[in-house]
Amino acid sequence: MKPIILASQSPRRKELLARLGLVFTTIPASIEENIASFQLPQTAVQEIAFQKARYVTDLLNDGLIIAADTVVVLKDTILGKPADEKHAYEMLTSLSGQEHTVITGICLMDAANGDYQVESEITKVKFRELSETEIRNYIATGEPMDKAGSYGIQGRGALLVDRIEGCYYNVVGLPLTRLYLMLERYGIDLLGG
Repeated sequence: MKPIILASQSPRRKELLARLGLVFTTIPASIEENIASFQLPQTAVQEIAFQKARYVTDLLNDGLIIAADTVVVLKDTILGKPADEKHAYEMLTSLSGQEHTVITGICLMDAANGDYQVESEITKVKFRELSETEIRNYIATGEPMDKAGSYGIQGRGALLVDRIEGCYYNVVGLPLTRLYLMLERYGIDLLGG
């Protein structure tokens, strides 16, 4: 089997791949993630995932690169990672009681020949109505500070969510079923067949 390389330092993505039993190394992609230059969030995450995969592919002669990018979208506005606690408060306040979408673009690229595939996954998330105290207490945990939309559904951020429609793991940052189907096309069967 080809070596598998995750083009990310995300602890969440590393943990998800490890849970699947994949043996992989990580090489973070150092690219400018300029989402504002795209009109559609789905196009943006797919292009950024492609750029991350291309960056790592250019460093290697062999291996299958997995790259991903995730955004939170509320009413056509992309919510990235918060700049500071005030920014996190503004984002969480805007998400309170609202439905938003989480979109992840995934790119798999073969470093040996440049063959690649790019796809995306969309999950709808509905927040319950949040009090100012809840928002401030959640921010005080520090959890929102490195996450798109200022929350992590795999942690205490789960307490903010009323419901989701779609892939839970997409909201964490890596839609596992989509990844599984993409890996199958490269002859990697995570179910051991």
